[in-house]
Amino acid sequence: MTRPTTEQLPVYLVTGFLGAGKTTMLNRLLDDPTLQDTALIINEFGLVPVDHDLVQEGSERPMLTTSGCICCTAGSDLRSSLDQLLAGRKDGSLPPFRRVIVETTGLADPAPILNSLIPGGLPAMGLRDHMVARAFRLSSVITVVNVAGIEAALANHPESLRQIAFADHLVLTRSADVTPDKAETVRARLRSLNTSAQIHDSNAEGFAPAALLKAGSYSAFGKGENVTDWLNAETAHDACGAFHDVNRHGSVTALPLTADAPLAPEAVRSFLNTLCLSTDNGLLRIKGLVALSDNPAAPALVHAVGHKLYPLQRLETWPGGDARTRLVVIGTRLDAAGIQAQFARLSGTRQTVLSI
Repeated sequence: MTRPTTEQLPVYLVTGFLGAGKTTMLNRLLDDPTLQDTALIINEFGLVPVDHDLVQEGSERPMLTTSGCICCTAGSDLRSSLDQLLAGRKDGSLPPFRRVIVETTGLADPAPILNSLIPGGLPAMGLRDHMVARAFRLSSVITVVNVAGIEAALANHPESLRQIAFADHLVLTRSADVTPDKAETVRARLRSLNTSAQIHDSNAEGFAPAALLKAGSYSAFGKGENVTDWLNAETAHDACGAFHDVNRHGSVTALPLTADAPLAPEAVRSFLNTLCLSTDNGLLRIKGLVALSDNPAAPALVHAVGHKLYPLQRLETWPGGDARTRLVVIGTRLDAAGIQAQFARLSGTRQTVLSI
């Protein structure tokens, strides 16, 4: 990759484990009028895209969505997305932008992603890669950390450790859900994993998300203890398998559920509660939009982290105008056939059974 120059457009990587609050943080960034000239690349885990519907896209903001594990195909997918942005910027088909934010899936390992962006990382595979290297530079890594759930993530998912270790900024969310002593314990753990990262509380008075997007070039020096070894390790890291199943990352599976007709509110709540109360399904995340029969024009936002289901929130309109129900259930021991059968009874639709 080409060495960074001052003319290059900065790229900011926003990462964090499932349910950490990346999309909420991204929307707070995009609320800042000084950041309107920002292009977005959103990586989604699973065949049914949801996250891009929850981002405040804006009529004058370029946005690309990729499916699957960006860390498993970083050398092609991310560079290809940046090349698309570059081409659209040059030919005028996209509005001008001065920076790019990449939001990764919660299961992404940052090492292969960083290797596709930093000098000395993955080798250029052709002219496209050289053009991307000349046009963009990685400026910083911003990792969102759910204070209430990070210990469980660290104990079970090594990706969460690497997301913290590579970060320039660690942004704490849901700190109000724990005691002050617990919050300080988490802070101490984070400092032990990455001594140089700046720690911010997203709930703190005066927290300004735009301040996270500082100019500069990313450096792994002084980060977590093993980051250099991880960057130097085999770059052909592949957690998904040879065929890069967009619904699978190692032992974690994304189960898509869709319906065209509005659903009964109580039936939806019962279905979601049943999923979250089951302790043997390895549930990590539920997210999506649901059309409820009491007001189909106002979609219900579904949000569960681990086995905690948050109250449904109603949006004013459907993002992008697509008024179909679309949910993604993410976990490690999902009974795909059973969940799909339950949802089929609820929605009156036939769901494609996935082999887990």
